[in-house]
Order: sequence, then C-alpha cells, then structure tokens
Amino acid sequence: MRRDEKILVGISIGDLNGIGGEIILKTFEDERILDFCTPIIYASNKTIAFLKAHFNSNINFNGIHKPEQAMHGKINVLNVWKENIAINFGSEDLKIGEYAIKSFKAATNDLKDKKIDVLVTAPINKQNIQSESFSFPGHTDYLSQELEGEGLMFMITENLKVGLLTDHVPVSEVSSKITKELITSKIETINKTLKIDFGIRKPKIAILGINPHTGDGGVIGTEDDDILKPTLIDIRKSGKLVFGPYSADSFFGSNNYKNFDAIIAAYHDQGLIPFKTLSFGQGVNFTAGLNGVRTSPDHGTAYEIAGKGQADNSSFKEALFAGIQIFKNRQEFERINSNPLKKQRQKI
Repeated sequence: MRRDEKILVGISIGDLNGIGGEIILKTFEDERILDFCTPIIYASNKTIAFLKAHFNSNINFNGIHKPEQAMHGKINVLNVWKENIAINFGSEDLKIGEYAIKSFKAATNDLKDKKIDVLVTAPINKQNIQSESFSFPGHTDYLSQELEGEGLMFMITENLKVGLLTDHVPVSEVSSKITKELITSKIETINKTLKIDFGIRKPKIAILGINPHTGDGGVIGTEDDDILKPTLIDIRKSGKLVFGPYSADSFFGSNNYKNFDAIIAAYHDQGLIPFKTLSFGQGVNFTAGLNGVRTSPDHGTAYEIAGKGQADNSSFKEALFAGIQIFKNRQEFERINSNPLKKQRQKI
C-alpha cells in the first residue's frame, strides 16, 4: 500500500441472522470514519439493501466485484454472491452459516493477496459454519492455516491485553496440551506482537497458573511445578520480562494486571471471563502472530436481540480502529527497521 492511500478494511458479514449486519451499518452511519479508512463489506448489494431497509439506515454504498474497484470516501460492498438470501433474525440456520463462510473466505483470500490491508470479522455461529469444506472451531484456526505465522487469540483494550495458552479446547484436555514448547511459542508470539503491533519496546508479561493457587506445591496438581515454572525460568534467561505464575483467582481482583503489558491465561475461561467482565463492549479480539491484521468484536451473534435495532456497535467500532492502528504500527516498525545501519549512520 502506498503511504498516501487510505487503509483498505475488508469486513466479513458474519452470521446474517445475528447482529453483525446491524453493528456494521451503525458503525458506518458516522461518515467521519471514512476519513480513516476505505471499507469493503464482503456480502452482496441485495443483502446490504435489505439490511439498510430493515434498520432504516441512512448509509449509501458502492457495489463492486473486486477490491481494486473500491472508491475512497465510499462504503463499498463487494458482491460475493448474487442471489437473494432469506434472513430470519434470531434463528440458527446452516444455510446462513454457509454465507458467513463465503464472505469470510473471500475476505481472507484478499487479505492473503494483500488486496486489502485489514480484515474485521463480524460474529459467526461456530455450529452452523461447520461443513466438509470448513471444519474449524472459528476464525483464528482458519486464518492460521491460510496466512503465514502462528495465530494466537489476543483479547485487547487500550489498558488490558490477554492471551491464551489454549483457546477452544475442552477443559478436560487443557493440562495435556500445555507443554514446554507451547508455552515458549505463545510467549514468543505475544512478546513479538507487543513490540511490533503495539510499539512496546520492553514488554512485561504475566502468566497465570494452570491449577488453583498454582498447584499449592503439588497438592492441587503438579503441572505448574513440573512444566510451567521450569519453562519460565528458561525463558527469563533469554532476557524476556516474564513473571509468574500467578494464582488466577486473585490476580485481576487485586489490580495486579495493571502492572503488566499483557497477561497469558492457561485456558479460555480463565482469561476471557475477567477480560469480558472488565471490558465488555469495548474489547477486541485480535489474531496475533500472523502476517495479516485481523480483528473482531468481543461478543457473539446475540440472536436474542438480532433484528430489533438494539445492538451496541461499540466493540465493532473498537475492532475497526484497532485494526487500523495495528496496521499503521506495523508499517512504522518496518520503516524504522528497514535499514537500521543507514539510520545509525545518520545519528552519528
């Protein structure tokens, strides 16, 4: 992308029976956002026209067939399909799941080919997207397959960032999946993304224990003593500022999390329950560790309020701006580090 061009943000439509369409329309009703990016919604003119009429939205959009046709200063809709779709708000529908994945795959391909700069994904239903051609627990796993790098779910706000050692894994399998190699890899990914994507020169990372009270010396499980603690000792030898393991039950309530740039939880609910409690509606799901930028709101399809005009678009708007800022941070990091020898000579 040329430095004088607006950032192209691709948006996958998500589950059309959920609140995705509504929060997208509400976000772009504020035309000032077009000063920061050029949006491309992956759906169809007919679908967006239906949503616009249903929600009495005042947006205007430009229909296109490839991202190169996107017009700056406009809301662009890339036609992934032509047919009409029966949208029944609040219903779980396998056919709707197929269209969610068509939108997501098309946008991912364009991100992969660098035809768009950022991908923002509206919420999907993890059950109705499953098929022979798509058998992934969610966005992150598919993106990890399609893009370069090792994808990691990273929940972020301006003041709180939480990563996971294991994400969509049954609780019964968590301890067996946590290995020295996994811990080392996840910490390396988060340390790197804090530097490149968030501009933190010397990140401080806290890690939570696997068992209650980090095992209480083996009384409540041995994984912390046998795997986690020795691995952290080895990682610290490399110079990384990694602290813990901390007992998860008191870590957030005591405000200790405020002393760190990121926190790594052992499993999904250990990290996401406190994150969403502290920041629900303002949080962003960022897929760290990949060569493309993808963000998403921190909530699901919300079938119970879908179609009623009650959805709060705050988290989607945060996801949009987070994606734009991360992309800019990566550009700046690349610029600064592209020729360090030349820059060093200039300082001399």
